[in-house]
Parts: sequence; structure tokens; C-alpha cells
Amino acid sequence: MTEQEHNVEVVRRYLRTFVTKDVTELRAVVDEDVLIYGSGRQVRGRRYVEGAVTSPGLTVLDQEFVEIFAADDRVVVSLAQTYRRDATGATAVQSTCKMYRLAQGRIVQFWGEQDLFGLLRGLAMLPDEPIEF
Repeated sequence: MTEQEHNVEVVRRYLRTFVTKDVTELRAVVDEDVLIYGSGRQVRGRRYVEGAVTSPGLTVLDQEFVEIFAADDRVVVSLAQTYRRDATGATAVQSTCKMYRLAQGRIVQFWGEQDLFGLLRGLAMLPDEPIEF
């Protein structure tokens, strides 16, 4: 297995933890001091990822990998995740694009954005009306 193939497998294992909620697996593939960029913020620490994976109220039901590209120590993923709002049973699909940097078989840094607005509208958590600015 090449380094790029191994890195893709690590990222797939990481993303799958959002479905399985397997924190042990998450800890195996994400560095404790991972640096995270997204949504206009920068944070450091696997605890942020653990919080996202184990947060109550939303369940990831399915993942569709649209595209995965690996080069050197980076993996870029475009992904569609199907969520269920546990309180209502409503489901919606959220698109996301993430880039990961790996070192020694673990994710040490990642950047990304996801369509949070579309997800919240799809789950009926925001009104389905045009926003006025």
C-alpha cells in the first residue's frame, strides 16, 4: 500500500466515526493536538472532534464519498452526509469539502467547510424563506 493509499484509508476511518461514534477508532486516527480550521475559526485538540462525533441530537445515517484525492501528505474529500434530527426524525443531506494533512499515519491538521445553512433548513431548524440582508 502506498503512503497516499494509506492516508486515504485513515481519512475514511476517521469520517466513518461520525456514523459509528467509535471514539476509540477516532483516537487511533486523529492526533491529540490536531489543528482544525473551518467556519472562520482555528482550534487545536482532538477534544473538539470528539465533541462533534458524540454530540446528541443529530445522527449521521450515511456518507457518500463524491471524490477523494491524495497527494504527498494531503487528502482532499468532497462528501455528502445524510443526517437525522433525532427529535423529529427529519433527514437532510449536507455537502462538505475537507482537506487533511497526515503525519505518521494520523490526521494532524484539517481545513474545511460544510453547508450548515442548507442542513439546518433541510432539518426544518431554520425557516425556508429567503434571507434579507
